[in-house]
Amino acid sequence: MPQRDVWEGEYANSKLVTKGEKPQSSVVRFFKSLRKEKIVLDGLDVLDLGCGTGRNALYCAQEGAQVVGIEISTNALAIAQERAKTDGVDIRYIHGDIGAPLRFPDETFDIILDVTSSNSLSGAERTIYLKESARVLKTTGRMFVRALCKDGDVNARKLLKSHPGKEQDTYIMPDLGLVERVFSREDFLATYKPYFDVYFLEKETHYSLFDGIRYKRNYWIGYLKR
Repeated sequence: MPQRDVWEGEYANSKLVTKGEKPQSSVVRFFKSLRKEKIVLDGLDVLDLGCGTGRNALYCAQEGAQVVGIEISTNALAIAQERAKTDGVDIRYIHGDIGAPLRFPDETFDIILDVTSSNSLSGAERTIYLKESARVLKTTGRMFVRALCKDGDVNARKLLKSHPGKEQDTYIMPDLGLVERVFSREDFLATYKPYFDVYFLEKETHYSLFDGIRYKRNYWIGYLKR
């Protein structure tokens, strides 16, 4: 099944995503770290890649940023647009694919967010995502990435063995059909370093519900700049 259709179905009848309204805690910590460098959201241009239902985009807009969110699922976008309307903030939402060329000029954005959004891209799509993200990020800009972590994640290793995907370190989520890519620390750095300076990288553990079952998941939290 095409990944676009998987996400459409997931936001219509969620098994994995939570549709939470608050921004992810790791995103909030990222912006707190920027404030220590005198970088505040007010007046900045933010691109939220794979924005889902808009929880992080909404937070940025509430802080005074001009926000663009790109999302492949029309069901997710409908929720995001309604939330922005209810909150009275102006967010530009685009129905699109983050693994395709972005229709923005060079150096458009101060901040780019990828909160576990690029993990379902194919290798070819990932190359486009990397090149395009680097292209549209300002030379003074920052990028936040949360990616799935292979290191120390027993569940990820089981999925890689029992439900392997076609490409390196990918698996297919059973009963969902979603392809996910997990990264070792070395793989994460090798993927992003040709395009960005990875100036902060740490592992974070959360517990996610899938079809009512609680799973431990590890993530990489990366702060990047040009």
